[in-house]
This record gives sequence, structure tokens and C-alpha cells, in this order.
Amino acid sequence: MMARSVAFPTRLALIGFGEVGQMLARELACETREISVFDIAFDDPQSAQSQEAPSLGVLARDSAAAAVAEAEVVISAVTARSAIEAACSVAPHLSPEAFFLDLNSVAPGTKRKAFQIISEGRGRFVEAAVMAPIYPKRLGTPMLLGGPHAVAFRTIAENLGFNVSVFSDRVGSASAVKMCRSVMVKGLEALSMECLAAARRAGVEAEVIASLSESFPGLDWRGMAAYNLERMSTHGIRRAAEMHEAARTVAELGVEPLMALATAQHQATMGGLRLKEECGGRVPEELEGILDAIVRLDPWPQAIGDAAE
Repeated sequence: MMARSVAFPTRLALIGFGEVGQMLARELACETREISVFDIAFDDPQSAQSQEAPSLGVLARDSAAAAVAEAEVVISAVTARSAIEAACSVAPHLSPEAFFLDLNSVAPGTKRKAFQIISEGRGRFVEAAVMAPIYPKRLGTPMLLGGPHAVAFRTIAENLGFNVSVFSDRVGSASAVKMCRSVMVKGLEALSMECLAAARRAGVEAEVIASLSESFPGLDWRGMAAYNLERMSTHGIRRAAEMHEAARTVAELGVEPLMALATAQHQATMGGLRLKEECGGRVPEELEGILDAIVRLDPWPQAIGDAAE
């Protein structure tokens, strides 16, 4: 049986092998550490996840149960919609003292449900709220820990290289910080797209940016807008799922989530454009190029104009 306290774990498991999971594999892999990985995409040997696993030195498993067997730390890094499914898939198979680190961007209620699932199975649930984009800082990205096992896990997390602080012994509080922040951050992205796509159609985006710069001189509106639109086009589908969780959070707290839901819709629209593929393999770096592509691909039916009157 695993020792009660493992300050330097040598057996890790990753559930989810998308952008975050692959980053974790790169950062955590070393000669003295075994990392097992499972992703539902492994069912397709031609998937990007299946192709990437061998090159990163991790062990691709054919089930979540196989991945977490004897793991001392299990990290869940799946899409928001799959967070509960991921917890269910491993709960009965965890070693009794294993830590289950839930990195997923979900509502406090979703975290509490995952906590209950893990607690009724085996293992120790630790809530994590990632408080900034995972790149460029990777493991150095600030992360809030929560739940009754957060203090016990902090030293392990720091030894693995994570930048963590314990926020609360209550599951859900750290995620409330993350989700409320997302309403603002992802909302600003959506506002950038709606404002400047409309301005481009009217042929006045230069004047709009000039006016914004005059009203808020401390902000690089052109650079910020280009960054926001690139993030939406690259990660819009995942961000839309996160914003539905943010809307759930706001609603749980008794506030109508009008902005969060609208942001989710804009994020999904931008993600669905597949701007990278449509622009020859990369998203344009300059704002003008991104706006050109958005207007050319025209994701909005012309009837929207009539409905808005």
C-alpha cells in the first residue's frame, strides 16, 4: 500500500491529453517518474493525442482505470463537459491515499459533485483553479487549491513544480474565484470581437480604436484586441464550455448570467470558424488580418440585423 505521505511522487496519471495534458507531460516527465495517460481520443490511433503520447515519454493506457492504477497523484485535465465523467471513471480504481487533482474549469457546484464522487470511491480530492492562461508560464501559472486535502497536497504540488497557494478548505471557493474572473476576462474577449467585427463591416475600426485609446490611454487596444480574437479563434470551443460553467456559477449565486451566456455563444462562434485552418495553418497575428478573415468567413446570418431592430 502507498505510504500516507508521498512528498516526491514517482507515479503520476493524467486523465485528458489535450493542450493542458500534453503540457503537463512535457513539464513533469523525468527519469525517476512514470506517467500514465488516458484520453478518450486514444480510441482512435490516428488522433493527435495518440500520435503525441510516445514522443513525450508517457505511457498511453487503454482505460482510465489502467492509467490510475497505483498512481500517487492523478491529474484531471479534461474539457468542462467531461469533468464529472472523468471523476466517475477513476473513483473506484484509485489507490486509497492517491490525490486526485481536479484542474478543470468548472462551476463550484460541479467541483463539489466531483469531490463527492471521489470521496465515495477512493482517493483524496483536491480542487484546483488555474488563474491565468497556461502559457507561457506552464507549471508556473498561479493556481489556487481548495478542499480538505489541499494543505496536505501543497508540498507535493510544489515539489512537482506547480505554483500553488491554498485558498480554502471548502471545495468550490477557489473555483468561484476562477469562474467570476472568467466572466470578465472571456467577456472582454467577446466584446472585442463584437465591437470590432461590426466596426470593420462599417469601415470604422480605426476610428473606434482611436476613440477607445483616447478614453482609456493606458491600454493597447489594438494589441489587446488582436490577442483576444486569436485566443477566441484558437480556443473558442473550450472557452464556450468554460463560460457555460461560469454561467452556472453566476446562477448558483443568484445573479442572472446574461453576459456569461452571451460570451459563451460568441466564443463558440469564433471557435467554430476554424480560423487557423481557413488561413493556411495559422491565425493572422495582426488585428486587420484577423478581422479580414472573420468578415470573409461571415459567421452571422444576415437576419440578425433585422432581428436587432
